Amino acid sequence: MGECCYQLTINEGVINMISMKNVSKQFGDVQVLSDITLNASKGEIFGLLGPSGAGKTTIINILTNQLASDGGSTELGVTSKEVGLMIDVDGLFPRLTCLQNMQLFANVYKINKKGVIDALEQVGLGKAKYKKVNELSTGMRQRLAFARAILHKPKVLFLDEPTSSLDPGSAEGVRQIIRDIAANGTTVFLTTHNMEEAVDLCDYVALINKGVIVEEGSPVEICQKHDAKKTTWDLGSVFIKMTGVELR
Repeated sequence: MGECCYQLTINEGVINMISMKNVSKQFGDVQVLSDITLNASKGEIFGLLGPSGAGKTTIINILTNQLASDGGSTELGVTSKEVGLMIDVDGLFPRLTCLQNMQLFANVYKINKKGVIDALEQVGLGKAKYKKVNELSTGMRQRLAFARAILHKPKVLFLDEPTSSLDPGSAEGVRQIIRDIAANGTTVFLTTHNMEEAVDLCDYVALINKGVIVEEGSPVEICQKHDAKKTTWDLGSVFIKMTGVELR
């Protein structure tokens, strides 16, 4: 069984806040992850890019200790209370309001009501604070889950497809918050199949397909390596070249 622990690793002056080494995972006869090794440093926006079923969510679940790996090791440079998490299943209480949902989480971290309202306003839900979750659109629920993930100002933030259900304006707003959080020293680990977003947002990316990392580096370096540019850097064409799979 794989090992997970919380510690801070320093390699040649770079503080690694997230680390996986030779991690594997199998469900039944299906090999979901094969020998995954990756690192994300302090203040870095790390993107894990691939289609549905590639193993992205499984990696987050292993890194956040929700799932045990079959082999290899993982490390986080923070305590569990310093981790923020937004995954596909939002875990919100549908009959409670936005404010009530946030306050339940805030009580764990002893965050006052002003901090809760500030977080709701930050994601554009200030005027919806008294709306029940079951009255929200899919995009509003996603923004509420994002607000909850950043409420306690985590030092490591995991985001699973954070803009997938958002309109372009809301998506850019979330991306700007992510940039600001990283600029203040938080390590952001996000999954996405949106290659344009990855180029715009991420400092470093790993392309994953069928549980195997097929390429990694900064978005621009990868595109330059594979001569992939249309009007902008085209990570999508690199992924197709490496895997034969088109992202959807």
